Amino acid sequence: MSASDVKKNAETKMGKSIETLKASLAKIRTGRAHAGILDHVQVEYYGSMVPLSQVANVSVLDARTLSVQPWEKKMAQVVEKAIRESDLGLNPQSMGELIRVPMPPLTEERRRELTKVVKGEGEDAKVAVRNLRRDANEQLKRLVKDKEISEDEERRSQDDVQKLTDRFVAEIDKLVSQKEAEIMTV
Repeated sequence: MSASDVKKNAETKMGKSIETLKASLAKIRTGRAHAGILDHVQVEYYGSMVPLSQVANVSVLDARTLSVQPWEKKMAQVVEKAIRESDLGLNPQSMGELIRVPMPPLTEERRRELTKVVKGEGEDAKVAVRNLRRDANEQLKRLVKDKEISEDEERRSQDDVQKLTDRFVAEIDKLVSQKEAEIMTV
């Protein structure tokens, strides 16, 4: 393993931390309807738990309403129950085969709570990136100890890893501030 391998590995893992943050932020409700909000809802389908998207078509009817159309008629009640029991605080309404999911408007207090949740997710992502920086630096020290790279190369590589860390932390801050702005707009 070389210093460039260590840097590439760190960059790949930091990129995955950003993707995880994006997925976490997508689950946080903003008051506007978007189909991705139901992505993590699990439905019991013939004895096993599957994502809602595998048993129904989720689409946006208008700015405040989602429609969920199960592919099998008998699944409508199961899907409705799964949405109601999810941690999203939604109250679906069955209309025959179609299930309408109205998005309740967010109160000012709830918006502030959600911004705290967003900041917490951002902080978790930053911690993950910093842990990856520490791991990369330890690998570089091990390479110097094993005499595979010089101390100068280690120092340059550590500087590069720090620049990577700074870049990813800045991207995390940007994502968090965008999500906060999205939540606070009424």
